[in-house]
Amino acid sequence: MNNFTDPYEATDATLNPKTELPLVWLLPIIALIVSGWLIYKSASEKGPVITISFPSAEGLEIDKTKIKYLGVDIGKVSAITIDNDLKTIQVSAQMNSDTDAYLKQGTRFWVVKPQVGLGGISGLGTLLSGPYIAIKPGEGNKQRHFNALTTAPLLKTNAEGKQFILETNNLGSMQPGTPINFHGIIVGEVLSNKLSENADAIHLTVFINAPYDQFVRKNSRFWIDSGIDLSAGADGFKVRTGPLISLLSGGIAFRASAQDSEKDIKEENSMFQLYDTYEQSTQVIYNNTLKYVMYFNGSVRGLTEGAPVQLRGIPIGKVTNISLELDEKTAEIHIPVTVELEPDRIEEVNSRPEISDKDMMAQLIKKGLRAQLQTGSLITGQLLVALDFHPQSKIVLSDNKSVYPEFPTIPSSLDEFTHSAQTIMDKIAKLPLEDMSAEANKTLQSLQGTSKAATTMLTTANGTLAGATTTLANADKTIQSAQQVLSTLEPGSITRYELDKMLQELTQAASSVKQLTDYLEQHPDTLIRGKKKE
Repeated sequence: MNNFTDPYEATDATLNPKTELPLVWLLPIIALIVSGWLIYKSASEKGPVITISFPSAEGLEIDKTKIKYLGVDIGKVSAITIDNDLKTIQVSAQMNSDTDAYLKQGTRFWVVKPQVGLGGISGLGTLLSGPYIAIKPGEGNKQRHFNALTTAPLLKTNAEGKQFILETNNLGSMQPGTPINFHGIIVGEVLSNKLSENADAIHLTVFINAPYDQFVRKNSRFWIDSGIDLSAGADGFKVRTGPLISLLSGGIAFRASAQDSEKDIKEENSMFQLYDTYEQSTQVIYNNTLKYVMYFNGSVRGLTEGAPVQLRGIPIGKVTNISLELDEKTAEIHIPVTVELEPDRIEEVNSRPEISDKDMMAQLIKKGLRAQLQTGSLITGQLLVALDFHPQSKIVLSDNKSVYPEFPTIPSSLDEFTHSAQTIMDKIAKLPLEDMSAEANKTLQSLQGTSKAATTMLTTANGTLAGATTTLANADKTIQSAQQVLSTLEPGSITRYELDKMLQELTQAASSVKQLTDYLEQHPDTLIRGKKKE
């Protein structure tokens, strides 16, 4: 038996007491770690959950409707429920983690969707992507519940410019969103309107976009631009046109003064007067004024407040008030017309500083300066107060009860014409018109009788002419018969001679009758008046 030793003979194995974790368990661990990290990341990226009250859920969808700020998604709608009051909709929104700075008191939300208005078309981008909720951050403490706006705010978050206050007594069609134009360019809009503290005016808050806000300066003027401005006054009719959008919805316009410079740019929230028309905005405001009261005896129909006061055709003031007074003691009616004169409109030559404007006006009145009502326009019938010198007129003052001094007046040319016409009518009324009418009737009756008699005589004359015509016809027949007889007589006989002589006489008689007939045909009145002497 061979003692062969197998080199690969197994020996007792030595076991290692250390155990090892299988690699297959690494995969679940990694998955768990990744899931935990994703959960942490998702949780850390989530922001607060807010609720927004909307009047309607139209256009809003869960997990689809986005909340955007300046076009960037910052959240989305997570739930939509009906509020307990059954009148509003509660929308829950999951916001991003970096939106805490936006969710404060005063933050506004609204739904952006396609809209068509006078200002143009907005929200066209939502035709494909659908409506979304826009946000305008506010300032204040943190807040988690908000009330949405029914319409988008007029002033966007990124708008640059200034706000100003316009004061007016005529709101008209001025509403939030009313455009403001500068030389025909829309540069701003009305934000809001409210009553003043004393409730005697309306304050409009307007916003002018940059860089046009730099043209709102010290002497800038704002006026209501209605598109077509038709005015009728003492100067006739005037028509101005504005932008088409102002014609449709109204608007406000303003202009800068050439006297202002960049240092005259007004601060934000400065107040300006809003004039009703462009013409009013062009009027120069004079602080130095003199007020007088005028009493006119005639009618003041056609004279309105604001009517010009002119000195030889040049405006130097305006009418500020027209009232009606009754004197109970004398039962007399007076019409005091208060005017405001602006002496600064008159350029002074050889100025005398020691004489005040009031004293100078008193000297002019002593020299014959008088006020008179005149027609400014025959088309509109508007009156104006004309000042001119009438040295021959006397100063006739009324029992002035006004606080202002009285300015002497003279009757208008129309009043003088009316007075003259009335005087003539009074004289005519005093004439014995009834007696004159009776005498005129008698005279007409006599003329009618004379006319009838003349007609009868003319008829008789026509009969006489007819008889003469018959006689001529008979005479012609006689001559013809005589000629026949003469043809039977022998020439040279006595009968022939006598017949010839008789024929000649008959011929002459017929010629005379013919001449008489022709004359009567041309002058039939000869039978009445006789033949005129030549």
